[in-house]
Amino acid sequence: MRLAALITATSLAAPCAAGDFLLQFPLDCTLGEDCHIQQFVDHDPGPEATDFTCGTLSYDGHKGTDFALPYLSDMRAGVTVHAAADGMVLGTRNSMADRYATNENAAEIDGKECGNGVVLRHGNGWETQYCHLKRGSVRVQSGMKVKAGEVLGEVGLSGKTQFPHLHLSVRKDGAVVDPFAPDRSGSCGAAPEQTLWADLPPYQAGGVLGAGFGTAIPDYQAVKAGAADEAPLAPDDPAFVFWAYAFGGMAGDILELTVDGPGGELVSSSEALNKNQAQFFRAAGRRLRGGAWPAGSYTGLARLLRDGKEVDRFSRSMVIPPATNAASQ
Repeated sequence: MRLAALITATSLAAPCAAGDFLLQFPLDCTLGEDCHIQQFVDHDPGPEATDFTCGTLSYDGHKGTDFALPYLSDMRAGVTVHAAADGMVLGTRNSMADRYATNENAAEIDGKECGNGVVLRHGNGWETQYCHLKRGSVRVQSGMKVKAGEVLGEVGLSGKTQFPHLHLSVRKDGAVVDPFAPDRSGSCGAAPEQTLWADLPPYQAGGVLGAGFGTAIPDYQAVKAGAADEAPLAPDDPAFVFWAYAFGGMAGDILELTVDGPGGELVSSSEALNKNQAQFFRAAGRRLRGGAWPAGSYTGLARLLRDGKEVDRFSRSMVIPPATNAASQ
């Protein structure tokens, strides 16, 4: 993703009046570069799901904001979670394993869907909860007072989750509050007049998380783990594949993949989604038909298109070295 692709439809919203409860950004990352918001609070009172813009970045009954990392490798490298406001620690959990939630481990997770986490009380009925933290990373204990920005732990994969992220819940007197639209429970639409953010995070309605090259269509788990990129390819590799990984896809969206190399366009593919998909990947390529791939620079470009307009793009380049005599025969 590129920061320039972020949609700022909510940029006119202002923080609540001075002295009210305000939130700081809770992660050590930059939206649009090395993290993104995967889901927001669900504003639909029925069985469907809509975020505060009437968009699709939510699911039925979702009660928080999910700040996600592109890959498991990012989680393993360590991304710090910070307190969003001054408060006192009400409770913590720090011992659950970092692993995908499955039917096989559902009984172990039941009642502990938050995984490893921290709950903070802020006064005047306000609470924040930080879920899915990495096992062993929680640095605070019950009864401690913390300041906004103080380290609570690291992003993990504990509890009921399918991707590494921080789930941040905000509550007032026990009721869920969407920090992007605190005065619009059960409704969505135009930009809210006020938010709970000291600096409002921009909204992006989908984007390309990453892309890479390989010699075959990668396994989706390898893509999610950050282990699918095989660049640079060798001159005699049997196939040339370009793949891209995206989020926030809507039915009808197109993930367009192209690769230009020394001989011109090598790969071109456009495929429309047949349903909404929170995360997805696509791949396209060519087989080697004798000889070797031409030496030189190759640039792959992935573009997410919606209603004919570009939502986001991601480019990836590599250099294939000259073939040896054996490889070129």
